[in-house]
Amino acid sequence: MSSFKASISIALVFLIGLLLERALRRYLQAFGKKRGLKGVEVLSHSLKVHVTLWSLCVGFFLALPKLPLSQEGFLLLRKAVLSLLIVSLSLFFSGVLARTFGLYLERFKEVLPPTSLFENLIRVFVLVIGFLILVQALGLSITPALAGLGIGGLAAALALQGPLANLFSGIHIMLSRQIRPGDYVKLETGHEGYVVDISWRNTTIRELPNNLVIVPNAKLASLIVVNYHQPEPQISVIVPVQVSYSSDLEKVERVTLEVAQEVMREVPGGVVEFEPLLRFQAFEDSGIRFNVILRAREYSDQYIVRHEFIKRLLNRYRQEGIEIPYPTRTVHLKRKGEPDEGGVY
Repeated sequence: MSSFKASISIALVFLIGLLLERALRRYLQAFGKKRGLKGVEVLSHSLKVHVTLWSLCVGFFLALPKLPLSQEGFLLLRKAVLSLLIVSLSLFFSGVLARTFGLYLERFKEVLPPTSLFENLIRVFVLVIGFLILVQALGLSITPALAGLGIGGLAAALALQGPLANLFSGIHIMLSRQIRPGDYVKLETGHEGYVVDISWRNTTIRELPNNLVIVPNAKLASLIVVNYHQPEPQISVIVPVQVSYSSDLEKVERVTLEVAQEVMREVPGGVVEFEPLLRFQAFEDSGIRFNVILRAREYSDQYIVRHEFIKRLLNRYRQEGIEIPYPTRTVHLKRKGEPDEGGVY
């Protein structure tokens, strides 16, 4: 009879916990959306399963005195339930603290960019504390465990030199702020793309064709890297152009700059406040070469800026009668026995 009452108590408390979890999560989600608090939404997401598990543990604690168990069985079951509760609490707090830290780190991304590296470090730190509490709750001495961790840590450090090198290289990359998530980088190996994430082991780069490049942090720290978002994401776009020798260079300069200014104003990705530049460079075989300097907001925007500029410039040149020469070369043929211009046969 006592076993039946204990089972009813456990089932009742479990049911109450299940209903409480659903009601609490709905309230937190509604409250977070109404107030615009993302931290509340993180808390609501983390409570999933845990509230029900906590209520189940409470139910077992309340029902334990009513169960027909020996003293040894009672202590063993009590430790098992307590261990389950500590593990659940450790997982809950590690998730909440890590996600909350990552969430609020976005506000200070100029100082410390948000990545999964620091979130994972927080998770590990909380779980280690939870493990020590669990050891203490089971009646084991922490001192031998700490001594064992010290010796084991030394052995692990020797065995895990590669992963540890990646971990500390990742921390160095993040703290130096030379490479941040969202930056467009080009590696010495030729790979280039946007930095997606910097984890404890590797850095993920998404190339423009939407492929992922996985680079170990220790390898990345030793490579020569060009960061197109440092010191600012804006990038100069240089477009080479050539006109014929018969062109009026003053007119060419005026017309070209008008088109360039139009592109800066109207094309998404162009820098409106930037004043385009034109610089004549050289006398080529077919015409006069010059460069037009535009400005794009970031690396990937240069393609649409260059695309629109070339289209609009060609149409405008045709309207203005400005010729873009074909590659030509004048060849003088001399017949045998005829003198050249210097009178030499």
